[in-house]
Amino acid sequence: MGNIIATGFNAGSVDGEFESLEADLRRLADIGVDTVELGLTTLDLVAGGRIIEERADALVSLTSQFDFRYTVHGLVSSNFMDPVTAEHQLDAAKALVELCNRIEAGIIVQHGGCLRAAQIHERAEADLRERDILNELADFARPNGVRVALENIFTTEPGQYRQTPAEIAETVKAVDHPNLVALIDFSHAYIESTYRGLDFREQIAAMAPVAGHLHVHDSFGRPIGFYQPYHPQEATALGLGDLHMPLGWGDIDWEDIFDELDFLPGTVLMMEIGGRYSREQPACLAMARALAGLDDDLTAEAAE
Repeated sequence: MGNIIATGFNAGSVDGEFESLEADLRRLADIGVDTVELGLTTLDLVAGGRIIEERADALVSLTSQFDFRYTVHGLVSSNFMDPVTAEHQLDAAKALVELCNRIEAGIIVQHGGCLRAAQIHERAEADLRERDILNELADFARPNGVRVALENIFTTEPGQYRQTPAEIAETVKAVDHPNLVALIDFSHAYIESTYRGLDFREQIAAMAPVAGHLHVHDSFGRPIGFYQPYHPQEATALGLGDLHMPLGWGDIDWEDIFDELDFLPGTVLMMEIGGRYSREQPACLAMARALAGLDDDLTAEAAE
């Protein structure tokens, strides 16, 4: 384990307005969090690739009230492989990079792309299309002081074309841009490795040398398939899917993984463990700081 500079939690609006985001930020500040990943697309900040200035000003006003280090999650539906929406995807991503600059966030998260089973004729150009757009976005991000973090995702529907975690690393290497890094989502990698019959540890080890951002949350690495839980807690009870559980609730061997892997300088360990687990967040914070080698007596005390 090495080169991790901070850890914290993600936060967003639950109703599209700033008040609910502010409440979440205040709660995280109260438990000693110093780094937050903002889900900016839970707010209306960008319309058709253009920043809505009045709301952007409100965002800057809100974020400046706290001493957090910020990172930003871009569109959860981001997909640079899709030929129909790729241009609009890039416009929106550039607007979000500008917002990163305004709130001094050094990372924007972009999900790895995919194609539907029916888009078979698009597959030959899919990887190249994504690489070209990533390069253009990284060029745009560079003067804004932002790194683009390409996240590995798991297969979400039958016949879908999607890159493995190791292939995400190859994409980052092929683009070879100083403002593009890989983002390891460990649970996503676990689920995809189970689905494809890959070695989970080999997949994340392939990503580590080009990884500059981490998403950490627990699971059992079991694809959810066609099961539709009535309550989210029922998927947790069965251990199915992308559960975003507190550390230690699943079966990922975090201590062994972080003893083994090194990442790029300036890496942030971001826990995607939301307010549903507010009771468990202080303990998760203490555990993550220990995994990252970050000493903080106040955080340890908060977990007791």
